[in-house]
Amino acid sequence: MYAQLVLFTLGPDTRSTGEKMADQFVSAYKSQKGFKNVTFFADNEIGEYGAMSLWESKEDVEAWMELAGPELEKALTGIVKGPPVRRLFEVYEPEG
Repeated sequence: MYAQLVLFTLGPDTRSTGEKMADQFVSAYKSQKGFKNVTFFADNEIGEYGAMSLWESKEDVEAWMELAGPELEKALTGIVKGPPVRRLFEVYEPEG
C-alpha cells in the first residue's frame, strides 16, 4: 500500500477555500482504481492545507496524479503561496 501526501499554503484564514477544494476533489478520489481513503487537514492559523490518501499500489497513485495533477494545479493557480509539496510513501503495517 502507498500513501500520498499533498501540502499547499493558501495563507491565513482561507479555510473555506481549502474546504471547497476538498469538496471538489473528494468524488474524483473515490472513483479511482486502487483508492482506499483520503483525509483532508488544515492549519487555518498559518493557512496550510493538505490531503493524505491511501492507495493499493504505486501505479494507482501515479495514475491518479496523471489525471488529477493538472486539475489540482489549475485549482491552485492564483491562490497558492508557493508550489505544492507532493510526497509518496510506502506504507508499513505492523502485525499484531
